Amino acid sequence: MHDDYKTSKEAFVSGTTGSTVLHINAICSVALAGFPTLHSALTSRVAVFRSTPFFVEWILLSVPLLLSMTVYAEAPGALSVLMLVATAVLLLLPPIEDGAPLPTRVDDGTASACDVGDRSVFQASLPPLRALSTYRAHMMLMTVLSILAVDFQVFPRALAKCETYGVSLMDLGVGSFVFSQGIVSAIPLLKDPSHLRKPFGYKLLNTLKKVASVAILGLIRLLAVKGTDYPEHVTEYGVHWNFFVTLSLLPLLEVFTHRAISHMPVALLGLWIGVVQQCLLSFAGLGDILFNAPRSNVIFANKEGLISLLGYFSIHVMGLSVGTIILPPRPSFFRKHIVLQGDSRSVSLDLVAPRQFRKIVAELFSYAFVWWGLFAFVRLKLDVSRRMVNLPYILWLSAFNTSFILGYCLLDMFFFPARISRVKDSSDPAGKRLVLEECSTGSRAPLLLEAINKNSLVIFLIANVATGLINLSVKTMYASDGKALLILGGYAYCLCAFAWLFRNRRLWRF
Repeated sequence: MHDDYKTSKEAFVSGTTGSTVLHINAICSVALAGFPTLHSALTSRVAVFRSTPFFVEWILLSVPLLLSMTVYAEAPGALSVLMLVATAVLLLLPPIEDGAPLPTRVDDGTASACDVGDRSVFQASLPPLRALSTYRAHMMLMTVLSILAVDFQVFPRALAKCETYGVSLMDLGVGSFVFSQGIVSAIPLLKDPSHLRKPFGYKLLNTLKKVASVAILGLIRLLAVKGTDYPEHVTEYGVHWNFFVTLSLLPLLEVFTHRAISHMPVALLGLWIGVVQQCLLSFAGLGDILFNAPRSNVIFANKEGLISLLGYFSIHVMGLSVGTIILPPRPSFFRKHIVLQGDSRSVSLDLVAPRQFRKIVAELFSYAFVWWGLFAFVRLKLDVSRRMVNLPYILWLSAFNTSFILGYCLLDMFFFPARISRVKDSSDPAGKRLVLEECSTGSRAPLLLEAINKNSLVIFLIANVATGLINLSVKTMYASDGKALLILGGYAYCLCAFAWLFRNRRLWRF
């Protein structure tokens, strides 16, 4: 009986062909309507909700995502409209006035952590970015909800990972996770661009130490899956490979590109890596190996993981390019810092200068326009394949994630408008010239989102373990929609409660 259920379960999550880009965008747009829009309207207009309790944050920030991929999956626009109507009513109220004057510098001289990612960043070095915290929490919640929801009938099969070609919500999730990690990998380069020119062996050894724990997690997952005879889909990564192995290798590959990053735009480098990946698939026979080669040895047994690695690295570098745009005070900061390194007369650019949000938004819009245009052009000849991580998939992930980060930035500018402040120009050695720069008056992201960002990798691990335990305890494939929603709701509540409990403590650094 167990073998029959295992076989049926593997068939249940196999052979899917996906949905459409428009449908996936509509589902994810619920996050834009629910995450920052309704929550920001509530906290900026109603004083009693200025500091929202956990349950309210869970309702506003988690439940809409769960509904969008289950009962509202076929009509996500209706859910977005409901939340936007509630937002419109709240906008009729006057905004709460901030009584404190706006400082011209974002530096209180302390070393309090700011959660722009899984790395520890300090306000003395890099100010927080609300839009990035919101985006990363959205991505993480969508990922952890979908990895369990896919095992239930209430989750449409069109949203499950595609077997070979197609676009789906879960195909988007894994690539977005890599893109997000690429964004935060820009932090050490922004804090010390000279890191690009440090000895290769030194950087490789340090990176190995950092990723060793993630590689061990990949081994533990392999042993757990094989030891419990857990249903698995080998065409995702292979027989022994898994996502943690890919995640641990990407930072190592980045070290090999530091020389190139010093001499060319990061986005162009990421695009060229994607082009090389497509050429290897189309002209070097890797595509044929992926689909037709028998799993006769350990290399061919893990052909999906090996062949897709370069494509995921392209996505990682695309994320890195976005990180160099949105994290520093101005989009040109990283490029100028690299140029100024060769000028002995130059001074260090100031990381804590007020952010120029309009310039950041303009550059994000330009990149989103280019990526969507290239995606539409390439898709005329090639289908999207998450299994291969081909060029259309890379461009789709880059366009989607850039667009949604842009959306979060625009919403923050609307709900928490910037003021103009006169500050010293850090590029002027004499310090006499003043420039007009935009200072965000926005607060940090909602506490629940900050909590998820602080321990996102730990939450992802717990979600994987919880998913396995639930599937071993319940025949999820045969559960009714009501029972499925009850289990998924409890699962989401427990994950968010864990994040909330440890919101002031970072449990693991990666």
